[in-house]
Amino acid sequence: MTIADIKKNAESKMAKSIEALKSDLQKVRTGRAHPGILDQVHVDYYGSMVPISQVANVSLLDARTISVTPWEKGMGAKIEKAIRESDLGLNPSSQGDLLRVPMPALTEERRKELTKVVRHEGENAKVAVRNLRRDANDHLKRLLKDKEISEDDERRAQDDVQKLTDKVVAEIDKLVHAKEADILAV
Repeated sequence: MTIADIKKNAESKMAKSIEALKSDLQKVRTGRAHPGILDQVHVDYYGSMVPISQVANVSLLDARTISVTPWEKGMGAKIEKAIRESDLGLNPSSQGDLLRVPMPALTEERRKELTKVVRHEGENAKVAVRNLRRDANDHLKRLLKDKEISEDDERRAQDDVQKLTDKVVAEIDKLVHAKEADILAV
């Protein structure tokens, strides 16, 4: 493995950490509706549990309401039950084939709890990035020990890995601050 391979590997894994954080932050619900909120809700479909998006069309009616349109007649009641029983605190209402899922307004206390959750997710992402930095530095030390690279090359490569880590941590901080601002906005 060369220095370039180690850097590229660390960079791609750190990018995946950022994508995972973005995905996790989308699941934290703000006062606005987002179709992705229902992604983790599963419904019984002929004996197997599948995501709602595989048995219905999930879209936005307005900024605070999600609409769920089942593809089959009998699925409406099952989907409604699955949403109601999820830990999201949502209460869907049925209008014929269409399910309306209004997003309740967040209380100040709940907003503060959600900011703590967002900070925790951000901290987990930073820990993952730091672990990737440590792994990359270990690989570089191994190359130095095996005399495949010089001490100067190892030092420069470690500095590059540190700069990459700093850049990714700054990106994580930016994402966390943006989500906190989104949650605290009334």
